[in-house]
Amino acid sequence: MDAIVLLKDDHKTVEKLFKEFEKAGEKAYAEKRRIVEKVIEELTTHAYIEEQIFYPAARESVPDTESHVLESVEEHHVVVWMLSELKGLDPQDERYDAKMTVLMENVRHHVEEEEQEWFPQVREAMGRKRLQELGEQMEKAKAEAPSDPLRLASAEK
Repeated sequence: MDAIVLLKDDHKTVEKLFKEFEKAGEKAYAEKRRIVEKVIEELTTHAYIEEQIFYPAARESVPDTESHVLESVEEHHVVVWMLSELKGLDPQDERYDAKMTVLMENVRHHVEEEEQEWFPQVREAMGRKRLQELGEQMEKAKAEAPSDPLRLASAEK
């Protein structure tokens, strides 16, 4: 699978979970916990393959994307700390929904920048064969992703 298609598929999966969360009733604590656990898993894995494989390849192939990559890593930093806080927070805590809303806003902004601003540049520079090679590496690397968002490289920056 093409690396950019794989990342966009991940984006769609997470957006679907966000919509489920937004539709969950105010007191649907168990459902919200289930959704948030899945969001944590999906975003941690996604950030891992971006940081370990996609971002370094993008920086190498398209030097113009360096500032986008650095900004994206900083956005990951914010997101992984929010994920770690949500992981330990009771869904009945008054900050739970607010924290999830801020997370969703941050991730949606990040996705929009990637998909609109720099994925097209990366696609043009790398070409189909290279993107397919990267996609295969990324798909395999998903199994190696940590379950704890604070174990990602961006958590330490």
